[in-house]
Parts: sequence; C-alpha cells; structure tokens
Amino acid sequence: MPVPRPTRAEIDLAALRHNFQEVLGAVGRGCDVLAVVKADAYGHGVGHVAPALAAAGARLFGVALVEEGVALRRLGIEQPILVLGGVFPGQEAEILTHRLTPVLYDLNGARRLNSAARNAGQAIDYHLKVDTGMGRLGFRVETLGEVLPVLKQLKSLHMVGLMSHLAVADEPDRPLTGLQYQAFAGVLEQVAGYGFTPHYRHIANSAAIYSRELSGCNLVRPGISLYGGLTGGPFAHGFTQRPVMCLVSQIAQLKDVPLGAGISYGHRFVTTRHSRVAAIPVGYADGYNRLLSNRGEVLIDGRRAPVAGTVCMDWILIDVTDHPDVQVGDRVTLLGRDGDAVITAEEWAEKIGSITYEVFCQVSKRVPRIVVNA
Repeated sequence: MPVPRPTRAEIDLAALRHNFQEVLGAVGRGCDVLAVVKADAYGHGVGHVAPALAAAGARLFGVALVEEGVALRRLGIEQPILVLGGVFPGQEAEILTHRLTPVLYDLNGARRLNSAARNAGQAIDYHLKVDTGMGRLGFRVETLGEVLPVLKQLKSLHMVGLMSHLAVADEPDRPLTGLQYQAFAGVLEQVAGYGFTPHYRHIANSAAIYSRELSGCNLVRPGISLYGGLTGGPFAHGFTQRPVMCLVSQIAQLKDVPLGAGISYGHRFVTTRHSRVAAIPVGYADGYNRLLSNRGEVLIDGRRAPVAGTVCMDWILIDVTDHPDVQVGDRVTLLGRDGDAVITAEEWAEKIGSITYEVFCQVSKRVPRIVVNA
C-alpha cells in the first residue's frame, strides 16, 4: 500500500460522543434524538461517525438520500433511518428492501409508495412534512384539508411522524420561529382530527435545540451541533461543544526569498522583507477554499502564520518569517486546535462568506479521514 500524503482530517470520536451527550442533556428525557448524518456525516466520514453515534445511544438516524440510507444499512446500522429528501420515482423498492422511512411531501410520491407497498404485501412507515414557513419542501398548511383525506385512503402507508423545518432558528430574535411553532401546533391538531396518530413530532434543528422550548415535540434533529459547528453568535455560551474535525498537514519545503519576490499564481503577494516561505501540500482540491488566498491562517506549534498568495489546487504557501524554528515535516493545523490556539470552522466561514456546514462538506474525498480517540 502506498503511503498517503500527509494532509488528513483527524476525526475525534470522543468529541463526537461529547456533543451527542450535550444534545441529550439539552432535550431531557421524553425526547428522542435523530442524528443527522447526511452528506457523509457533514464531511466527517459516515463510516466512522454513524457506528460511533449508534454505540453512544442514537436511536434514529437522518439522511438526505435513499442511497445514503442504504449505505447506513450496509454499515450495520439497525435503527430507523429517516430519508429527509423523500423518494424519487424508481426508488420505492429500495425503501422496502432496506426498511427505510421516507419523508412524504407530495401526493404523487405517496401514491407510488403505497402501490409498491401494497404489491409487496407490506406497509411503509413515513413522516409527513408540512411547510410552516421554510418555503422549501412540505405540504403547505392551507392545503392539508385536501391532502389528509387522500393520505387516509392510502392503506399501505402508516404515518409515524409529523415534521416541519425552521428557517431562522439560528437567529433567536427573529419572530418567524415562534410563528412556525404556532403553525406546527395547529397542524398537530388538524392531523389528529383526521384520525392520524403520529408517534414522532419534530421541528427542531441544532439551533432550536439550544434556543427554544420544544413544546409539543418529542424528537429533535441535531446535525451541525454533533460536529462542533454551532459555537458562534448566540450559541457561543451556555453549552460546551467540541470540534470533531481537525484538518492537518505538514511543511513540505522551506524557502528563503528576497525582498520584492512574488509568491504563487498572479503574484498577489509580494514580500516586503527578506522572508521565509513554507509550502504545504493542501489546496482547493482538498477543500482549502481559494477565497482564503492572502486571508487564511494556519497554526504551527500553537502559533498563527498567514497564507501568502493565491491558494493553488494542491498547495498553499505560508509566510513563516516570524517562526524561525520551523522545520520541514512540522505539523500544520489548518482547521482545529493546536495547544491553546484554535482555528474554527466559524472563522473559515466568515472569511469565505459562507457557513460552517459548507466548510466541513467541502473537505474533499481525497483527504483521508483518520479516527482519533476511538
């Protein structure tokens, strides 16, 4: 086996377990937790993350796609798996074969699933999604009077959950979240009026878990908080959260360059003194965003050093002039903690004009995920 290049994402399963326990403590008894592991566990590697969460006590899992649900079953996950993105035509057999629980948000999909289940002599559990203000997937509240009678006639489908999704839960002062909760409470009554008795009632994502009373709900759907990515703004205090991913590499070359030397593509960095530059084998093909050109920083021996010039596909260059003791082979922390210093996903996201979710998901497949603290 060839020895991989030194750039890697270290996945701290102890931090993952800690974050999961924080969720359990926040919601208390009587409320279940659906661990969201879509998009390869937000880029952390579902093959490591899902079994660790199952062992820690996760009773349900959430994915975006049928294919992701199938992959979880092949990992040996036996807990219920909710397919948040629904079922597309032709995927009905996979739902039945792998005992997946679909989210329903349109009647044509419901009819297809009902027909497939009836023909197989089985029943399919589902969660009904209602749009209370997100404006994305789900039946609009005002259409339920037409939708629910149709669903009642689909005898091979069994509503086990009722759900919605919050649009601005990460902005606790916005009134929309409260209005969505009110709408959802009305939907619960309306659904019950048609004789449905869904066991699970859920609307809360990570942000709502730590900012709202979960009245009327008995299930939450943490995603980003499991991975240590909900620490900024109003969520900077009140609970402890640990980053699960640490993206690291090492110095491949050190080079002394004179005053006035151009560095990297476009020479957008020009030295203003005699300088020392370190080449690090990581670039935008690995998920180190090109918008970090001349803006990003790394940690070497617990101290910050700036990115010099344009981020390349496979390389970044670091100005280490103020780090005279660095050597080829020294560890470089791109994202995560080194001693008392830390570069957070929130910091990255602010610099590139994005969000922590994208920071994690952009770490590419060519970066190996290495488990620590298993």
